[in-house]
Amino acid sequence: MVHEAVSPSPRFLEPKDLSLLQQVLGHHANDSTKLLQILREVQEHLGFIPNAAVSFIAEALDIPRNRIESVASFYSFLHLRSQGTYRVLFSDNITDRMLGSQTLMERMCQQLWLQPGKVSEDGLLSIGTTSCTGMCDQGPAMLVNERAITKLTHQRIQEIGQLIRNRTPLNDWPADFFYVEDNIHRAGLILGNTMAYGEALQAGLTLGGAAIVDVVKRSGLRGRGGAGYPTGLKWEACRNAKGNQHYVVCNADEGEPGTFKDRVLLTRQADLVFEGMTLCALAVGAKQGFLYLRGEYRYLLDHLKGVLQRRRESNLLGVDILGQSGFDFDIEIHLGAGAYICGEESALIESLEGERGVPRNRPPFPVTQGYLQQPTALDNVETFCQAALAIHMGADKYSAIGTSKSTGSKLISVSGDCPRPGIYEYPFGVSVQEILNDCGAVNTRAVQISGPSGICIGEHEFGRKLGFEDLPTAGAFMVFDDSRDMFEVARNFVHFFAHESCGFCTPCRVGTSMLKQTMDKIAAGQGTHYDLAEVENLDHVLQTTSHCGLGRTACNPVLHTLKHFRPAYESRLKSLSFKPAFDLDGALARARQMTGRDDAGAHLKENE
Repeated sequence: MVHEAVSPSPRFLEPKDLSLLQQVLGHHANDSTKLLQILREVQEHLGFIPNAAVSFIAEALDIPRNRIESVASFYSFLHLRSQGTYRVLFSDNITDRMLGSQTLMERMCQQLWLQPGKVSEDGLLSIGTTSCTGMCDQGPAMLVNERAITKLTHQRIQEIGQLIRNRTPLNDWPADFFYVEDNIHRAGLILGNTMAYGEALQAGLTLGGAAIVDVVKRSGLRGRGGAGYPTGLKWEACRNAKGNQHYVVCNADEGEPGTFKDRVLLTRQADLVFEGMTLCALAVGAKQGFLYLRGEYRYLLDHLKGVLQRRRESNLLGVDILGQSGFDFDIEIHLGAGAYICGEESALIESLEGERGVPRNRPPFPVTQGYLQQPTALDNVETFCQAALAIHMGADKYSAIGTSKSTGSKLISVSGDCPRPGIYEYPFGVSVQEILNDCGAVNTRAVQISGPSGICIGEHEFGRKLGFEDLPTAGAFMVFDDSRDMFEVARNFVHFFAHESCGFCTPCRVGTSMLKQTMDKIAAGQGTHYDLAEVENLDHVLQTTSHCGLGRTACNPVLHTLKHFRPAYESRLKSLSFKPAFDLDGALARARQMTGRDDAGAHLKENE
């Protein structure tokens, strides 16, 4: 809701900080639904969100302090206490680990005399990890104050450490540190697109809203987020839903480890994304759209704002678009703040409204009660691109590409053990082996399709094809050769789910933690076959009782790798019988040392 401008008491804020807060609040019209954006902008200027700022914002927006503190504590990129002038986060994705990220982080900690997770005594910096930066094709990667640095080496770590010691402002760091490559190795329908700006939109205006929906339905286009819901049906339901206002939302919060296609689309084909959103607005009757951009892609914000402004100046956004009276539509960009769960559509909407990104109960679905409880058409970046192309090409021509149940093309984010990681675009129906050949992978042991929540396949399945008939995918394609320990791959994924659980529902909050403890127990050599059986029981509980998809897919990495690579687990098991998580005999080792005894009587007897 929007409030009248007020002048709350500063409560020990410096004059310049007070002025900044007033500017930020004024820019967002004292609108509490913009709380996340307000907090992000305040932190970008002040380094964190101090207590006095929380009080000031709460009074200005007429909301409780605890709501602000609750929202700030939910997002990993927001901080109520200083994390240092430099906040360094190493990507902890499995592909970054495979490239040596852990060793590099240890090297930086030694160089700067700092423990991971701690803030230096002089308040200069802190060093930690983040789940994934979306730079899997050019890791190891890190974020410094949320600015991405790729292709880390020991030499680069040394240079970064010196820059931090010298307190060099980030804007004065070498520009090549922040260079992000697109790494496009195979272009197709989208990446090879050469349409002029507005061309698809003009075709849509000729058709009209109802006909746009009909074309998208007949094209067979399905959502590219992995679930594959028919896009035309979604737009039709939103068009027919009753509401005071309709909205269009683009989900650019691709937080799934191993996925980075949206990063490239927003760099190379931003106009096509916005064209698809505008066509959707014409179809469903929306006047306002939002692009929710993941916080790790903060560096794209100025570029995207520039594209939007150019489209406004070209009458492709704004009032009476392309001269069509009453066709009014514009787009705002909202930045996320480091919460994987916000990739779930209802959690994303909660975040857009300035709340914690906790998934909603469904039904009702966003098409009838989405943003501000109004009808909302929400699709991801690639889906809007495909929709624009389908409308421009026509349903028949578009549906001839791909397969009968999976029409069009698919962007694949390839990372891991291959000499040519990056983006590959194929018509649906491409085999896993063809992709492996194109990226130069050899001696491949496994491929993880669609990230940790997807499916892990072994080499006997490389003839399978990507598509909703066989292997549906959101785009991640992680390659593991025969040197990799698939137990450790699954363990990394399990840690990811435990870290990213929003904590709303008990099954997921407790279940992901139990799964993590089980994998750590096996890694420590204390696991048994009983633990492996318990994973299947835990999966049943999470599948049937979790509030959202995160909990329901959390056991997938373990179950899939157990199916194909069971020896990687069994070689670590201590015995075939049950072993408690607590090793009592091990705990008595200190007592034996103190008494100088290590005979059989000083040990607990084990029953084999």
